[in-house]
Amino acid sequence: MALITAVVCWVLISVQYFPQTDRTLGPLNSHLADTSQVMIFLLGAMTIVELINTYDGFQIISRFITTRSKKTLLWQISLVTFFVSAVLDNMTTSIIMVLLLRRYIPEHKDRFLFAGMIIVAANAGGAWSPIGDVTTTMLWIGNRVSSWRLILTLFLPSLVSLIVPLLCFSRTLSHEKLIPAVAVKPGHFPKGTKRVFILGITALVFIPILRGLTGLPPYIGIMLGLGLMWMLTDLIHKEEHYLKVPHVLTRIDVSSVLFFLGILMAVASLETTGILEGISHWLDARLGDKNIVVGMMGILSSIIDNVPLTAAAMGMYPVDHFSLDAKIWPLVAYCVGTGGSLLVIGSAAGVVVMGMENIRFGAYMKKMTLPVLAGYFAGLLILLLL
Repeated sequence: MALITAVVCWVLISVQYFPQTDRTLGPLNSHLADTSQVMIFLLGAMTIVELINTYDGFQIISRFITTRSKKTLLWQISLVTFFVSAVLDNMTTSIIMVLLLRRYIPEHKDRFLFAGMIIVAANAGGAWSPIGDVTTTMLWIGNRVSSWRLILTLFLPSLVSLIVPLLCFSRTLSHEKLIPAVAVKPGHFPKGTKRVFILGITALVFIPILRGLTGLPPYIGIMLGLGLMWMLTDLIHKEEHYLKVPHVLTRIDVSSVLFFLGILMAVASLETTGILEGISHWLDARLGDKNIVVGMMGILSSIIDNVPLTAAAMGMYPVDHFSLDAKIWPLVAYCVGTGGSLLVIGSAAGVVVMGMENIRFGAYMKKMTLPVLAGYFAGLLILLLL
């Protein structure tokens, strides 16, 4: 549906300018070039993450979670998710952490609170990293934010948005009985697991560094990392084809990438026609404060997918008037990134955990929304003060 919407929008624009189709092709090719950078980056990052997962590399994370207390486990799970999500995308991090959580709490009914905090932590962790969420990646590739400025600006507000609900929920576990520690058996790992894990994480972390050193766009860094991992896995395994990149590529969620393509190109058509700029002027005239506008977009992201909201914000506030690292862009990254945690359907992480743990919409809203909303406004206040 997203692809059809994008095509229809651009056909309508071309009809408006017919027969002067060059007036359509210019903006279309320009937006396609920008969108393609996001697509290449996402495909490369998803391949690297899936390759690490194929080698069971994420089981190494379980070594950092050692406790006999439910209260301590809640903090450990949340903080590990927060930092891991800054390197991986929040949806993948959520899947990994839920699978690990099941090893510590086998009873499904006892995992609700932990699963909910995984959603909150994954979205908060992705908001302060240029590679942690699709929205921050879009802002980073679109030259709205620089990597180090984004990290320095949003780390503390994102952490606060996680700590506030953590403090609220940890009180409910203060009198819980201790749970027995889970003995994590080493199991059988494919050959080269540690090397693939270390190289994969290093490749992802090195992308902002490479851009800072050379000025080249991020997709160059992801191509370098994927190429190195391709060479490594081919050298380690000559016969096991299921452990090589060509087979891993068949397991990539291409449908999500195509969804992003359709959404971004559809929103680009609204930018081309001036509709988004008109909405921006209307909101500024009615509300008078861009902080309020972006804050409302954050709450709206709990209902609407954060990708079109971020694309809309980039169209509403052109880079000509709001340059690199302007105050509004970290605000957009924080609000749209963490606001999706208010409802279980508000983010990719929430939707995937909802499916894995069979979380009901009403139950999440009843138990999670108010503490998460308090964390959202607390982090927003810290960001505005900074």
